[in-house]
Amino acid sequence: QVQLVESGGGLVQAGGSLRLSCATSGRTFSSYAMGWFHQAPGKEREFVAAISRSGLHTSYVDSVKGRFTISRDNAKSTVYLQMNSLKSEDTGVYYCAAESHGLATMDPALYDYWGQGTQVTVSS
Repeated sequence: QVQLVESGGGLVQAGGSLRLSCATSGRTFSSYAMGWFHQAPGKEREFVAAISRSGLHTSYVDSVKGRFTISRDNAKSTVYLQMNSLKSEDTGVYYCAAESHGLATMDPALYDYWGQGTQVTVSS
């Protein structure tokens, strides 16, 4: 069982930055691929970024490429999402998730564990 706790959300002006963190419990953090997902108001949860177990491989949805960076610190059992040049459409709840087969996938159905989410609000 893995527990995930997101933090770092808040209110920011358009063009600003936030850094989300997702702290996990357990000793096997490095065996999981990790992902970040975004749920805008009234919409389905969508893929944002994923990172492999080692951190060497990352993937992003096109809308955040060049603005967001996913990273992980296996010693701290934490995954991060650095969000720069934020836009109003980035508003929503951000969730981190863990995938036990090491697949840094875009498909939310393949993730085994989810956090409660952290709210990000970008004002224009």
